[in-house]
Amino acid sequence: MTASSSTSQYALGSTDAEHEPPDPAGEISRPSDRTASPGRGHRRRSTGSGYWLWRGRCRDVSRLLGWQSGEVVGIERDSRSITRARTRVSKAGLLNVSFMECDVSQTQSGGPFDAVVGRLILQFVPDPVAVLHCLSKVVRPGGVLVFQEVSYAPLLALSAHLPLWSASVSVARETIQRSGANPEAGVALHRSFQEAGLPPPTMRMEMLLGNTPDFALWIYDLLCGLRPKIQQHQVSLDELGDFQALPVRLQSEVSQSKTVVPYVALVGAWSHKPLSEAS
Repeated sequence: MTASSSTSQYALGSTDAEHEPPDPAGEISRPSDRTASPGRGHRRRSTGSGYWLWRGRCRDVSRLLGWQSGEVVGIERDSRSITRARTRVSKAGLLNVSFMECDVSQTQSGGPFDAVVGRLILQFVPDPVAVLHCLSKVVRPGGVLVFQEVSYAPLLALSAHLPLWSASVSVARETIQRSGANPEAGVALHRSFQEAGLPPPTMRMEMLLGNTPDFALWIYDLLCGLRPKIQQHQVSLDELGDFQALPVRLQSEVSQSKTVVPYVALVGAWSHKPLSEAS
């Protein structure tokens, strides 16, 4: 979302469908948001206008943070995303939220901020450590940096007993990886924070589980969004069989298993900027 346009390979693209991707459960626990609040009357910067990437009640990070008092600045390089975010902010009557259309590497001014919050962004940038280091410069000493990224490893482990569902997840993961993104960016946050000169972050992982027909189809919806990249990077779909019949077959497999299937793991990490460079 906020990576340099010359180097980033955002696998999901920036079409209308990308702004309304799968929503397996409608709501999700948000460790990043609970931790990101530095208090009333403070300034927050959200990297990426950061749409909550689920169909249904589509929310963005900046709007969520803006429900509290203080100033919120959303950073986004895609003009269409900013237009959508501004529309939502306007309808919500939030006067404390503004947006900057720029690359994340251009956010050296405008501080100091009390918090920087980013969600599902670092996985798409070629150098997440450099991004974290850059953003830490606009955070006041003692301020917080909060990021949430994905991890596909637990998803694959927990779906190994479902051959078709597991194969679908493997195709999605391979496509994302061949597109230049990091499907394990969540767990990598621990090292990334430290290499960026920040203290080791506090971290937590959360996974939604379900077995309803709609929930079982989030992986199919993701594959549909990835089809251009699947073709571009020549990822094999042979193990999936008839793609048109995939939704019915996935639902049948999950239903017959009498178990739950997981959504991709979300890893939240947060750390306070040292009060001094020496600390």
